[in-house]
Amino acid sequence: MKVLLQRVNRASVTVSGEIVGKIGPGLVVLVGIANGDTNNDIKYLSQKILGLRIFADNSGKFNVSVQDIHGEMLVVSQFTLLADTKKGRRPSFTEAAPPALAEELFNEFVDEVKRSGLNVQTGRFQEHMLVEIHNDGPVTVMIDSKEN
Repeated sequence: MKVLLQRVNRASVTVSGEIVGKIGPGLVVLVGIANGDTNNDIKYLSQKILGLRIFADNSGKFNVSVQDIHGEMLVVSQFTLLADTKKGRRPSFTEAAPPALAEELFNEFVDEVKRSGLNVQTGRFQEHMLVEIHNDGPVTVMIDSKEN
């Protein structure tokens, strides 16, 4: 499982002209579910994300987590994080989990981060989405559960 975190001032996701998720300061979490991902990947990443100190303290140092600031999270499924671009010009997505399994694990991941008590919004699985991200910093971090 791979996640791309972006620290944001605000973000939203729109599907068919309707805003389906909107947050203020916090994190946009783009989630790619791979073949072989399990609840262990969900637990590892949710704990890592919630505790990751990528927000500035009063001294301007990265010492504060999204939980510490009572930030919000916008979680969006993005299978393209699993793109393999080693050969040719068209990415291969063979490492991405099949849609039914990916949706199940994505929903479990969302449920896990919601247990933190933070406001967690989502996009819509397998829909074309317009994601508006106001990246703060910019701060962008990639985490792969297989590299822990």
